[in-house]
Amino acid sequence: MSNTIIGDSLPNIPWEDRPADSDAVAWRYSGNPIIPRNAAPRANSIFNSAVVPFKGAFAGVFRVDDTARQMQIRVGRSQDAIHWEIAPEPIDFVCDDPEIARVEYRYDPRVCWLEDRYYVTWCNGYHGPTIGVGYTYDFKTFYQTENAFLPFNRNGVLFPRKINGKYAMFSRPSDNGHTPFGDIYYSESPDMIHWGRHRYVMGTKGGWQSTKVGAGPTPIETTEGWLLIYHGVLTSCNGFVYSMGAALLDIDEPWKVIYRARPYILAPQTLYECVGDVPNVAFPCATLHDADTGRIAIYYGGADTVVALAFTQVDELTGFVKANAEL
Repeated sequence: MSNTIIGDSLPNIPWEDRPADSDAVAWRYSGNPIIPRNAAPRANSIFNSAVVPFKGAFAGVFRVDDTARQMQIRVGRSQDAIHWEIAPEPIDFVCDDPEIARVEYRYDPRVCWLEDRYYVTWCNGYHGPTIGVGYTYDFKTFYQTENAFLPFNRNGVLFPRKINGKYAMFSRPSDNGHTPFGDIYYSESPDMIHWGRHRYVMGTKGGWQSTKVGAGPTPIETTEGWLLIYHGVLTSCNGFVYSMGAALLDIDEPWKVIYRARPYILAPQTLYECVGDVPNVAFPCATLHDADTGRIAIYYGGADTVVALAFTQVDELTGFVKANAEL
């Protein structure tokens, strides 16, 4: 019995068949990187960004480190989800509380359609890194609400629907620097403001995910459970190496891991993944997926410098995860 995506038909998402000479479960777009580092005014680099379908086309929130090396997020729009127009200025959130509105830095956004709006989560500077939360209805006006957690935390990733009547989010508690540790935790909220009932999901393993792990794109609901694409980090003699892997989680209790693949699904190997401001990084932040065909397009940051695109297919990916599982 094949695994299928529970969700909408999105026939216009980007797609490219696997190269004839490849047996990879996730393969790179031949036109990578799709967004170069200087694709917006005063940009030093554009990477680790999130995209969603929007009104027959696509929109997203992009990490843009500017030429002063200020980490900020900007809105972007596209007709085909490959060629993007990114705003010249950072998002200016509407916020009623000046304490929360104060900007230190914003980076690594995720975007999730949930109920009646598009929620944005990001790593927000508030006396250290924590999970910022905001939303938009139209990708023109953005509203900022309370930070989800105390510092220090990163990689806040919302679920696309309530779980047992509660909003749900992954996060990765951390420290104030380049954390040499990190496990994924699950939290829930009755109102998107107050978060609790924290549950451990998964921690480090050997090899490519031996130093830390963190949730990547919004989890994909399938007939066999939540499909989670995540990043894992190893510490080499030359620093961190970021790769991406996949796991299948229980549909009603997503902190329970059913299957988790031991091998990575994509690791930094190309020039745009290995050479840049931070070498050896493939960092997934978003997917587009079509329920009818099972196609999945993965958006990821390359070397903390550019945005790249990879493809996989839900049945094949979950088959790979189950065939190579090690809990």
